[in-house]
Amino acid sequence: MTKIIHPVAGTIALLTIAIFWLSTVFSELLAPPAIVVAVKTAIPWGFLLLVPALMAAGGSGFAVANGRRAGLVGAKIKRMPLIAANGILVLIPSALFLASKAKVSEFDATFYVVQALELAAGAANITLLGLNMRDGFKMKNRLRHRLA
Repeated sequence: MTKIIHPVAGTIALLTIAIFWLSTVFSELLAPPAIVVAVKTAIPWGFLLLVPALMAAGGSGFAVANGRRAGLVGAKIKRMPLIAANGILVLIPSALFLASKAKVSEFDATFYVVQALELAAGAANITLLGLNMRDGFKMKNRLRHRLA
């Protein structure tokens, strides 16, 4: 069961963060302020899906690793504290701050500085989670390497 939960939870977490990130970029670049407000106030509600998915991916990952710490498993395990710290220390506080500013349509310099920080941190987590997914595929021989 854990072998099913891990990839499903990891995929949900990665897709959720990617949806947050893309929704933010597209709303900021292409949409009127009302859509920006809707996106920024909806993202914290997405934590109800994201946080349990990340917890399930992390917990099931440790269970599937079965005490192993070398190779691709070790690389995945080393990335997890970075992903968690980035989420807890940067992404969640930023999203809550931006939602509160957006709710009162306060799109000032502080909003955009925090927005830029959030986008950078989100891109970092997407990258790290993507690397974990890639390594998971390699471990299951789902990624075939071409010979050059």
